[in-house]
Amino acid sequence: MRNLDIFNESKQYMPGGVNSPVRAYKDVSVTPKVIKNGKGAYIYDEDGNKYIDFVCAWGPMILGHCDEDVVKAIQNTAAQAIAFGAPTEIELKLAKHICSTVDNVDMVRMVNSGTEATMSAVKLARGYTEKNKIIKFAGCYHGHAEGFLVEAGSGVLTEGIPGSAGVPKESIINTLIAKYNDIESVNELFLKYSDDIACIIIEPVAGNMGVIPAQKEFLVELRNLCDKYKCLLIFDEVMSGFRVAYKGAQSIYNVSPDLITFAKIMGGGLPCGAYGGKKEIMELLSPMGPVYQAGTMSGNPVVMAAGYATLTKLYNNPSVYDNMEKLSEKLQEGLLQIAKEKKIPMVVNRCGSMITAFFTKNKEVKTFDDAKTCDVKLFAKYFEHMIKSGINIAPSQFEAIFLNVKHTEVDIEKFLEAFKSFEV
Repeated sequence: MRNLDIFNESKQYMPGGVNSPVRAYKDVSVTPKVIKNGKGAYIYDEDGNKYIDFVCAWGPMILGHCDEDVVKAIQNTAAQAIAFGAPTEIELKLAKHICSTVDNVDMVRMVNSGTEATMSAVKLARGYTEKNKIIKFAGCYHGHAEGFLVEAGSGVLTEGIPGSAGVPKESIINTLIAKYNDIESVNELFLKYSDDIACIIIEPVAGNMGVIPAQKEFLVELRNLCDKYKCLLIFDEVMSGFRVAYKGAQSIYNVSPDLITFAKIMGGGLPCGAYGGKKEIMELLSPMGPVYQAGTMSGNPVVMAAGYATLTKLYNNPSVYDNMEKLSEKLQEGLLQIAKEKKIPMVVNRCGSMITAFFTKNKEVKTFDDAKTCDVKLFAKYFEHMIKSGINIAPSQFEAIFLNVKHTEVDIEKFLEAFKSFEV
């Protein structure tokens, strides 16, 4: 019982025994698995149990655990460079690679997390437009910066209320909430606050209310509104970047944002983030311009090496996306077919290798309100069954299933076999 012993002792030294809340399995009746090691599509806990991993470190491990090329890049770099707080060639190589292979990115600034990327991008948007307010969408998660921890009020035009203790109302008065995939809710905000809206920030493929892709016409209209009111459109591609397609969701929708945020996959499994966009905007960053942002560990050479190894491998092997698409479609269709046979109310949303099975009687899930109709108790029962069957999925109804390049048809079949034996 190493899992239980380690987790119980951890609670004496870390709040809830974890360093990120969802890891505590608070909403399910299973003790968290303490992971010892991983390889390819599989992870192993301290009790020696093996799982097919569909969490993939919440998305980053697209090449699978301990990919040989990424490990080699980390080892080779760490042998001669761990941290300098100074320019290195490897950060140039990664920045150049991103700017030359991703659309709408002329320049990029490396940071250490998705939260840091999104909060910095918003600050830059405010500096560029000289406006204060931002529009975000109910259900979209952009990290834990104070201005993002906001819930929608009772009406569409209600300004945000804090979504976390410790966040003063003064910190979020400039955050406006609209409804995802509802352009009228955005129009109404512009009618009321048009002179002071600096940007719209959106996950083009939402992942933290479950996977909910934006509708193309919705994103097109957001682009038009930003052009009309002279504010910036920010795509938060922390989760979808380099995953739903190499060039991210913007390449699927063919909608051009002004700024894009990255993290997750671009670090190769190490802590990393970035934001980038048009040169005229990015050059407002210090030391060239007046918008200050800094970080001692930004562009860390070991992280840059892992990221460069990951992105170049993905870019040079585009067929891996075709294979993940094929397997993801097989999983989606299989889940729907089994749910139909077992009379389990379910909607399965997917974009590329991101999938969520929503336990809801709704016919579709397009908004945060739709997602909130899910039967979370049924999900908890499903989660417990799957983890006991050797299938590692996120312990929340409102997260994604992720595939990586090492998953096989056999892994998908085992997932579906486990679901088929689930008793409601």
